[in-house]
Amino acid sequence: MYLEETLRIDKWLWAVRLFKTRNQAAEACKKGRVLIDNIPVKPSRIIKVGEIVFVKHPPVIYQYKVKGLLGKRQSAKIAQDYVEDITPEEEKVKLEIKRYSGFEIRSRGVGRPTKRERRLIDHLKKKT
Repeated sequence: MYLEETLRIDKWLWAVRLFKTRNQAAEACKKGRVLIDNIPVKPSRIIKVGEIVFVKHPPVIYQYKVKGLLGKRQSAKIAQDYVEDITPEEEKVKLEIKRYSGFEIRSRGVGRPTKRERRLIDHLKKKT
């Protein structure tokens, strides 16, 4: 394994697959979306085992406990041994609320739905 003694937060976030690229992890840190002890952290912040990392993905604030330091990106099965998701259920419910908020998502430039499309949308809404 590629265990580390000290590790940057951006590298750890990428290695445990919380972000797709290390650059995205670093950008999230720079924008204040990654917190430890309610303090926004820089990408170069050294993390320790046992710390709680808060990651803001609006509208949800995820909480992860650092179980180990993984320096290289591994398979998802191996990565889950180094991070524990301790996000409260109330936060996860926010995703469901957003999903059923009633807003329709349409591609940009498509325009308003036709009468036929509107009927189909209404029909699908009544089923759920």
